[in-house]
Amino acid sequence: QVRLSSKVKSFQLDQKMGSRSDKEPTENGSHVGAKGQEVSVQAECVPNGDSALPTRLFRRRWAIVFLFSCYSLSNAYQWIQYGIINNVITKFYKVDGFAVDWLSMVYMLAYIPFIFPATWFLDWKGLRFSALMANALNCAGTWIKVASARPDLFWVTMLGQCTSALAQLFILGMPSSLASVWFGAEEVSTACSIGVFGNQLGIAIGFLVPPMLVPNVNDMEELAFHLRTMFYMSAGVATFLFVLVIIVFQEKPEIPPTQSQAQARLSRPEEYSYAASIMRLLGNKHFMLLVVSYGLNVGCFYAISTLLNQMIMQHYPDEEVNAGRIGLTIVIAGMAGSLICGIWLDKTKTYKQTTLIVYILSLVGMLVYAFTLNLGHLWVVFLTAGVLGFFMTGYLPLGFEFAVELTFPESEGTSSGLLNCSAQIFGIIFTIGQAKIIEKWGTFAGNIFLCIFLLIGTIMTGFIKSDLRRQKANQQNEAQPVNVS
Repeated sequence: QVRLSSKVKSFQLDQKMGSRSDKEPTENGSHVGAKGQEVSVQAECVPNGDSALPTRLFRRRWAIVFLFSCYSLSNAYQWIQYGIINNVITKFYKVDGFAVDWLSMVYMLAYIPFIFPATWFLDWKGLRFSALMANALNCAGTWIKVASARPDLFWVTMLGQCTSALAQLFILGMPSSLASVWFGAEEVSTACSIGVFGNQLGIAIGFLVPPMLVPNVNDMEELAFHLRTMFYMSAGVATFLFVLVIIVFQEKPEIPPTQSQAQARLSRPEEYSYAASIMRLLGNKHFMLLVVSYGLNVGCFYAISTLLNQMIMQHYPDEEVNAGRIGLTIVIAGMAGSLICGIWLDKTKTYKQTTLIVYILSLVGMLVYAFTLNLGHLWVVFLTAGVLGFFMTGYLPLGFEFAVELTFPESEGTSSGLLNCSAQIFGIIFTIGQAKIIEKWGTFAGNIFLCIFLLIGTIMTGFIKSDLRRQKANQQNEAQPVNVS
């Protein structure tokens, strides 16, 4: 047996861990709980001789992160479903291309004023409440859009899109929070990447499916039928996922997965001030450098995604389906980049170095894309877009995880929320700016415009100090497995 500190006793091991009769040890040191779930259990010794808090890993964590990825997918799909068929939507609703651009930009605009209330809810109400809010709004938005498949109801489709945009407030900041609450120290970056993976897959499907479901036909009745079919499919998926979240999604594991989470549960006082937490984050100069550099990178991605249809159609007329496939290529490559970067971070913990290298390669990819877009060969565009997507979209989980390291023990949802707020602000600026530049000077000038800001972001990333606070917290309580009775 080991001598338990007063903090361990407060955990009430006999209640939290269950009686010895409820679980039997397995060969690898894991235990099987009363419900048949295999979990890893250990008590860890700290250098001063006291026992640290017990930790567990539940297999249920994979179901939670998979479900989150699915409803993140559903919401992200809706962000780009209009923009990638911009020419079709302008014809059906009899509006200009800039109005259709706002169907994408409203996702960015809604995030900026409501980010602080949303992260407050995530802090105080927890993961389950945020998941329920996200799915309720996402589901409502899809059903509103079902009723908008008429040429005179553009305002209704905008209302539905605004409702879905509010849902993302409770989604974008969750991957790092969910990963920290449910996953072990050696898999937290991979888990965050999986969470981001769902959002990226949704964007990929948003690039691919709408051009296939809504062909560019001249018959308005037929076009309305195709739009309605697309909206019904979105609504059905969103409703199914909402029901699943109500039944399956759990707030947190009974026992934390890591020492940093165990300490966070015990140390967070009741008088915790959300405003004070925000001020501490704003006063963290290295985190603020990351906030701006992250916003520049992801803002460029938002602009490229929103305007992709217009850029491709300018050089390759009547290729709206291939425009969607190019967008799909960008995101699929980015999904691979996200997972590889997440696994790499879990293995090496080289947050600063990896983030900087990926940022530099995003800039290189953007330059290559800019110089090859107008060559007249679609296969070249597919290739360069894939390279760009691998690094630019692969950067997303790197930013989340680096932010958590720089700001621990502040709330992961709050730091992620500030990153996303920055991305939305720059996304709107870049989308409007690039659209105007493309209209006046062409796509090359518009893409070089983005390259300039990626260069600025690369330089800023180089000045960020690698202060890995979460890693230090875990290392201070180095694991030494002992028998607990």
